[in-house]
Amino acid sequence: MKFKYVIVGAGLAGLTIAERIANELQEKVLVIEKRNHIGGNIYDSYNEDGILIHNYGPHIFHTNDKEVYDYLSGFTKWNDFWHRVLTYVDGNLIPMPITVETINKLYNLNLDCFQVEEFLKGQAVDIKEIKTSKDVALSKVGPDIYAKVFENYTKKQWGIDPAELDTSVISRIPIRLNRDTRYFADRYQGMPTHGYTKMCERMVANKNIKLMLNTDFRELKKDITYDTLIYTGATDEYYEYKHGKLAYRSVKFVFETYDTEKFQEAPVVNYPNDYDYTRITEYKQLTWQQHPKTTIGKEFPIAEGEPYYPFPTKEHKEQFALYQEEMKKETNVIFLGRLAEYRYYNMDGVVRRALDTFYTRIK
Repeated sequence: MKFKYVIVGAGLAGLTIAERIANELQEKVLVIEKRNHIGGNIYDSYNEDGILIHNYGPHIFHTNDKEVYDYLSGFTKWNDFWHRVLTYVDGNLIPMPITVETINKLYNLNLDCFQVEEFLKGQAVDIKEIKTSKDVALSKVGPDIYAKVFENYTKKQWGIDPAELDTSVISRIPIRLNRDTRYFADRYQGMPTHGYTKMCERMVANKNIKLMLNTDFRELKKDITYDTLIYTGATDEYYEYKHGKLAYRSVKFVFETYDTEKFQEAPVVNYPNDYDYTRITEYKQLTWQQHPKTTIGKEFPIAEGEPYYPFPTKEHKEQFALYQEEMKKETNVIFLGRLAEYRYYNMDGVVRRALDTFYTRIK
C-alpha cells in the first residue's frame, strides 16, 4: 500500500495534522491507531450508567493562544468552565494552587494580598541554585507548605523524592498573591459542549482521512510505503528500544458510581498525604451533565502501564537525547507529540505544535 501521508497515532497531535492535510491540502492521509478509539488520552465516553467520563483522567482545556482556541472552536462549542481544585490537608479542604485564600485557610489567618506576600517571603528558603522540584517549592513557599502540600503528593505521583525531579514538575503549579482560586488563569477556558470525542470525530469527518483502529504500526510497517510519516507514538518503540526503554509514569483509574447527585465540593480534590490515590475527579462537575447519579475517578500512580508522563529526570533526558540523534537522521519522518518528543504537553501546546509543524514542514 502506498500513501503520501501516514500518521501513527490518533491523539490530538495526529488528528490536528490529519485534519490540516485533508482539508487544507486536499490530500489523502492514513491514520493508524493502536487503541480502539480516536482522541488519545482526551477520549471520553458514557459509562454503563449513562454518565460521561474522561477515560484517562480529567482534561480541562485552557489556553492564551487565540489561534489554537479558534481552530478547535471550528469543531466544538464550549461550556465556559473555570476549573477549581481543592486539596485535603490537616482535615481541611484548601484551594489549589497557592493563593491568599489557601494561606488563610491553611493557617487560620486573615491576611491581605500584601501580607501574604510578606508571609511567603518569611517562609521561603534562600537557595542559591535551583536545580530540582524540591528547590523550586522550598524557595517559593518554604518547608512547612512544601511538606503539607507538595512533598507527599509528588512522591506518590512520581514514585521518587522531589529532590530527584526536574524543576519543571513543581514549576507548573502557580503561586498567586491574590484571591483568584481558579486553577488556570488563561484567557480561554472551557469544556467541549458535547465532549472531547465528539470534537475529535468532527476533526476527522473528511473522506480524505482513512482511519485504521486496533492496528499496531509495527505490524504494517513492511506492507506500506509513504512519502511522509508523522509519528506520534513512543520514540523508543519506533527504534525498537535501541537505546533502552524510556521511563514513563502511568496511572490506574478506578471509577465508582454513587446513587447521589453530588459527591464532593469541587470537580477535583487532591489528597497529598492521605490514601494511596492522588486525587478524585467527579466528572459531572466538569461536563455539567444532569443525572441523578454521579461517577468519580480515583487515580493511583503506577510504574508500569500506559505511558502518560515522561520521567523528568536528568538521567532519562540524557537517554532520550540518544534517540534524538537517531531522529535527526530521518529524512521523511516527523516526530510529534508527548510520546514522540518525550515531553509533557498541555492540550493547547500539542495543537500549537501540530499546527506549526504542518505549516513549516508539510505545507
